[in-house]
Amino acid sequence: MAEERKLLVINCGSSSLKYEVYLMPSQKSLGKGLVERIGETEGHICQKSEKGTYDLITPIPDHQKAMELVAKALTDKEKGLIKNINEISAVGHRVVHGGEDYAESVIIDDAVLKSIDKNSELAPLHNPANLTGIKEAAKLLPGVKQVAVFDTAFHQTLPPSAYLYGLPYEFYDKFKIRRYGFHGTSHRYVAQKALEMCKRNETNTNIITCHLGNGASITSIMNGESVDTSMGFTPLAGLIMGTRSGDIDPSILFFLMERGYTGQQLNDILNKKSGLLGMTGISNDVRDIEDAAEKGNERAIAALDSYAYKVRKYIGSYSANLVKLDILVFTGGVGQYGVKMRERICKRLQNIGIHIDVAKNKEVGGKAGIISEPYSPVTIVVMPTNEELQIALDTCDLVFAKK
Repeated sequence: MAEERKLLVINCGSSSLKYEVYLMPSQKSLGKGLVERIGETEGHICQKSEKGTYDLITPIPDHQKAMELVAKALTDKEKGLIKNINEISAVGHRVVHGGEDYAESVIIDDAVLKSIDKNSELAPLHNPANLTGIKEAAKLLPGVKQVAVFDTAFHQTLPPSAYLYGLPYEFYDKFKIRRYGFHGTSHRYVAQKALEMCKRNETNTNIITCHLGNGASITSIMNGESVDTSMGFTPLAGLIMGTRSGDIDPSILFFLMERGYTGQQLNDILNKKSGLLGMTGISNDVRDIEDAAEKGNERAIAALDSYAYKVRKYIGSYSANLVKLDILVFTGGVGQYGVKMRERICKRLQNIGIHIDVAKNKEVGGKAGIISEPYSPVTIVVMPTNEELQIALDTCDLVFAKK
């Protein structure tokens, strides 16, 4: 039996830091925490486990202080997850952008650090924060191996037909403008879990995974490899999301710029004020919009219909390119818990073999389960995602796997 080891998983943002400790290879979570409002005068750390909740409000000027607080919370005598920080055997990091450099997770060395820094040009809000998390973790745990798990890595198997844009090729040559895709760790995790649930092998199974949350993307998977995905050069492309517009006519931007909007204003509008929030003026949360729709709010009804329509369009186009579709997976906050939205999406897809069992859909709710009719050629699966566990699995495989 393999020796149990404690791994720390870190997801470092510009003003927040999420973390979780796993006992591997048993895949048991010992607890998780969140540090918020880094850089503000009044920061907050909250850690939850079977021992209870560790909660503290204190100034957190930078990520170094955040990591110090994480170490204290992890080793707290009453509510800590471990007794000593040296119990951590390895650290896994979520890194947003690996560019074209990485198609899989890697042990971090100087070359990896340089690559993450170089690719900050492609993810200026995320990669620098991810890099900071790695450097601070190295100070806290000197000599402990760290692993980078890239959001973009799973999509590096896209063929040129899927990743190239209809732009002058020099833009790809000079600036690496292409479709990268995101949510790769989630898509990879739920696809594998769906294969296990359906007792199928990836080599003869085609899957479409729908990660529907405040950020949303759809991925087409053939023989275990991503062959297309809805997010593009940035996470703004593809589906209508909570506050992001998804696909639009690019000329709309020039039209608005001629009417006085600046590039920065439009960037803010498309990323933070569009999507379901912008369309309804109510909320970026599907639950709030469904409540409004039930009361007859026409904008809410139209937004929900548009959201489902876009998802159906991607499922339809991906299934056409796959030739045959075997499994359709729903995950993410909306995909996992949005019973009404799943039904709304699937209702008009019978022509491609997608037949939802309405009663099963309600019964499964937010749990893992199959929600298709027995006669449905395509098996419809609800599968909770767990990106942190996938990061822990990758870290365990890379650091401790027998050579």
